Parts: sequence; structure tokens; C-alpha cells
Amino acid sequence: MLTNNPFAELSALISPSVMQGYVVLMILLVIGGTILDMMHKQSARYFFANSKKAQKNATRKVDNGTKVGLAVKTVANEVLTSSEFCNSRRRMSHLLTMYGFILFVVTTAILIFKYTGSGTDAPALIPLLWHLGALMLCAGGYWFWFSIRVDVAAEGVKWNHFNGRGDLFILGLLSTATFGLLWSIFQAAGAGAFSKLLFALFILSSVVLFGSVYWSKFAHMFFKPAAAFQKKVAIADGSRENLPDDYDLSDPQVHARFPDIPEYMGANPPNMGLGIKSEPPRHY
Repeated sequence: MLTNNPFAELSALISPSVMQGYVVLMILLVIGGTILDMMHKQSARYFFANSKKAQKNATRKVDNGTKVGLAVKTVANEVLTSSEFCNSRRRMSHLLTMYGFILFVVTTAILIFKYTGSGTDAPALIPLLWHLGALMLCAGGYWFWFSIRVDVAAEGVKWNHFNGRGDLFILGLLSTATFGLLWSIFQAAGAGAFSKLLFALFILSSVVLFGSVYWSKFAHMFFKPAAAFQKKVAIADGSRENLPDDYDLSDPQVHARFPDIPEYMGANPPNMGLGIKSEPPRHY
């Protein structure tokens, strides 16, 4: 079952050209929703304005080679490995969901555009990756929803509490992958009408997922790497995102500039940074 192309059998009911048009429509919905989101929130305008403001406060010039290195570091850390997550469980959940979604979407396009209605059977590896991607997405998503999300150390939200637009993205992901898997299983088992119902729910879920980009958190996956890269550039050029300098509180020159430091904290103040990480938040 895991090596069967579920869209090949579907082509007896739905034309491959219709399936391909549906995929193109979903892509257009994502693009349109992202553009509308940028226009509504003016996120791109804010991003470039903030970047221009930071350049005025830069204390050194960052060459193109350094920027390329920072871009590679951003892709390796924030994109490929999600190193910004300090909680290892949250990080693993996110990676399972992210790579599962990528596998699921890419193999869906390959199966529909190349191996549906062409008379050529798909290599066993591609349908296997399609099912594996859906399973990874479900594993990471349900782990987050039923375990991590309800943990007070993370968010402390009940599993049955729907947070409106904030949860629309993750629920769209989970329902699309879940109904897609169930449809494939029951279609291979010859369930007939029930498999068609699951397919209809699969399509409905994917429409909600890709059609709700304007209202959900879908678009954040495009802004997140750009913001992470800009943050690294701001540190490299000394602009520090327009924040004050990070002073050494034991430096005599800093004491001369800010006399209240030695007066209230002594000549060698203790390092009181990152106190938020001193103890897990388990008291509420």
C-alpha cells in the first residue's frame, strides 16, 4: 500500500489535467495570500524601513562575502535545523512537521504531474516518500498539539482549545495529512464510497490550508529566514537592531559614563543576563 500511487487510481474518476490545475490553483492561493498578508500587515515595508534605519547606525561595513556566509549560516541554522528552538522536544516536533510537509507537497506534485495519466507507473520510492512525509507531518504535528502545546513549560494550552487564526495553520496541516493517509489506505483496501468521503475531506482540508494563508501563520515561514538573516547582519555591522550597546559593567570607562552603576551595583556587578533560562516556567 505504501508504494502505490493513490492519484493513479483516482485518475479513473478525475482527469489528470483537473488534478494538475488544482495543484496550480493551490500554489496561486499561497502566493496571493502571502502578498495580501504583506500588504495588510505592511511587513515588507517595515522590514526594509528597519533595515535602512539600521544601516545608518552601522559602525562597520559588511562585505558581500560576509553576507553570503551569514546567509548560509541562516539556512543551516534557522531553516534546516531550527536551532533557534532551545527546547529539544519542540525542535524535533518542528523538524518532523517541516520535513514531512516538504516531502508530502513535493511528492504530491511529482505523482500528479509525472505519474498520473501518463501510462507510466511511479517508482516505488516516490509513493513511499509521499506516505512517509504524511506520517512525519502527523507525528510532529500531533506531538506538538497533544503533548508540547499543553505543557505549561511550553504554552499551557488545552488540547481542545482552538485559538482561532493562530491554530488554523497547524490544524490545516494535520487534517490534510491525516485525511490524505486515510484516503490512501482505504482506497487501497477497496473501501469505495468511504474512501471517496475521505478524499473529499482531504481536498477540503488542503483548500483550508492553502486558501487561508492570509488569515493563518502560513506566511511566517517566508518571513522567518529573512528576519533571522537581517538580525545576523545587524550584529555583524554593529547596528544591533537599533538597540543600546552591550556594555561590560565592570569596565571603568563604563562606570565613568554611567556613575549610577558602581553606586548601586558595585565595581564588579554580577552577570545577571539570561535569567529567564535559570528555571523552567512550571509555576503557573
